[in-house]
Amino acid sequence: MDKLTQYERVFDQFDGNGDGKISPLELQQCVEAIGGELSSSEAEAAVEYLDSDRDGLLGFDDFVKFVEGGDEEDKVNDLKEAFKMYDMDGCGCITPKSLKRMLSRLGESKSVDECKVMIARFDLNGDGVLNFDEFKVMMF
Repeated sequence: MDKLTQYERVFDQFDGNGDGKISPLELQQCVEAIGGELSSSEAEAAVEYLDSDRDGLLGFDDFVKFVEGGDEEDKVNDLKEAFKMYDMDGCGCITPKSLKRMLSRLGESKSVDECKVMIARFDLNGDGVLNFDEFKVMMF
């Protein structure tokens, strides 16, 4: 069985409702099914980052990109674009307030305190915000 056929089988398993797309919820459930942890906001961010046609869902090609990744330069450029969406204050970092605003745009309501906790998980230097390098760690 070639790699693409394996990917199709895995994709079909992840696509719980059979619509040919993987939603953030389906992605979250699948990661949990294989023993990983992915919050709903992390699943939303991952789908938003990988969603090539901007329909809020992962198509098969997006899924392959998720599994295989692109070359390192493409990944970094894509991450920089995603980072800019969260860096609404233009300070070069993701603050609890900017994370709260972005999550509310994605339909997830979090308090500033909840956003502080989310940031703290990946805040390597302890300054209370995420810089681009910390954001990269979070996304990979």
